[in-house]
Amino acid sequence: MKDKILIANRGEIALRIMEACKDLGIDYVAVYTKEDEESLHVRYAKEKYRICDYRDMNDLLAVADESGCTAIHPGYGFLSENFRFARRVVKRSRPLIFVGPSWEAIRDLGNKLFMKKLAKDLGIPVIPGTTEPVYNEIEAELKAEELLEELASLGIQKPSLLVKAVAGGGGMGIEEVKSLEELRPTFRKIRAYAKRLFGDEGVIIEGKIPVFQHLEVQLLGSKHGEYVHFGTRNCTIQSPHKQKRIEIAPGFSFQEPYSFDPKKVEEAIINYSIKLAKAFNYDSVGTWEWLITPDGKYYLMEVNTRIQVENEISAKISFIRNKQVNLIKEQIRVAFGEKLGYSQKDIEFKGTSIEYRLIAEDTKRGFIPLSGTITKFSWPEVPWLTMRTHVPQDKPYTIPTQFDPNLALAIVYGENFEEAKKRGLTLLDQVIIEGVTPDGKKLKTNISFLKEKTEFLYKFLEA
Repeated sequence: MKDKILIANRGEIALRIMEACKDLGIDYVAVYTKEDEESLHVRYAKEKYRICDYRDMNDLLAVADESGCTAIHPGYGFLSENFRFARRVVKRSRPLIFVGPSWEAIRDLGNKLFMKKLAKDLGIPVIPGTTEPVYNEIEAELKAEELLEELASLGIQKPSLLVKAVAGGGGMGIEEVKSLEELRPTFRKIRAYAKRLFGDEGVIIEGKIPVFQHLEVQLLGSKHGEYVHFGTRNCTIQSPHKQKRIEIAPGFSFQEPYSFDPKKVEEAIINYSIKLAKAFNYDSVGTWEWLITPDGKYYLMEVNTRIQVENEISAKISFIRNKQVNLIKEQIRVAFGEKLGYSQKDIEFKGTSIEYRLIAEDTKRGFIPLSGTITKFSWPEVPWLTMRTHVPQDKPYTIPTQFDPNLALAIVYGENFEEAKKRGLTLLDQVIIEGVTPDGKKLKTNISFLKEKTEFLYKFLEA
């Protein structure tokens, strides 16, 4: 039976998966909700089914069965890192291929405390902090005192702590503590918040790294025990809510003046990432996220067990035998059990690539996402630009308020950093996004913010 993939996602990632399927000669089925009827992924899919919710496992599996799919690609977000969904996909009476890592790897790497504990056991540097949930405020105070001393010994001036809900995410359930006097009331507050929102009172205490760069290592593993990497990315430029806005590959500019050897740090975080991937028999694309300090120390933060929004900037600079990589195609191939057909020595890195996330948001008022209708969306047709978007150019588009606010990903390539940066600024000067809010006002975007922050690429920034 010919393979067929259910694309269990929406927007630009659905379009990129469609493109990869076409290149591989694999049939596919798209899904959409009522709010997404205007999206280009719906327009371009030949076979599609309307569902109620992209998170509804029963709906998705019913469509997979009705359409005769043999695999499910979850994209990013929604159910992509839900180990229960991945387990159900592969263990049901009519099992399907899950295009991603094993459900066990999703479960274990997604548990930040478990991952951190195992990483420490393997000698991998992690952000200083607790590796078990803390439930008692006396214990929390003792742990906090030890941690402040540890941070001071690392040379961090005026060290502070982050008190986090174990079950939190997306910036929720986190507060900073600058002294031991603040610890107990903050701990009680976060514990109560965690119980109310997540049903789990567990709390983590971590050291805050005050100045850093946020780097990612892009890995690929196969079911045959093969491992390669596609270099690093720098995702330091984010909104105040820790949501990425500009990403650049490679992760370091080797022309910048660092107080450490960036090539040695890059090599170290890549090797440590592969070491942890092997410990979990990781068999898909995955991203290992690191914080780098101005003096060259590095700490593993977390692992993302899915394709990343920014995967294409890694692909743009990665070449296998002079052919540019497509990480979504590689993800699908290894999910279907294929061998890589190449090793690390066959991968060459060339140039620099920048991704801008174009969003309708008010950057002056807390980066709140905006609803409304886009009446005009255009960009320069130039060979160094790839625009990934689900927004039509030939008709007005109403922005759904239920989903991720990204309107488009603008991916720029240059032979070097200076060329990529220059081209990025040219794009931001020429791209047009016009529209109106529901109350008739001019729709705002983050383009000015992106222009301003382009000057801070590769810089160490304060948390």
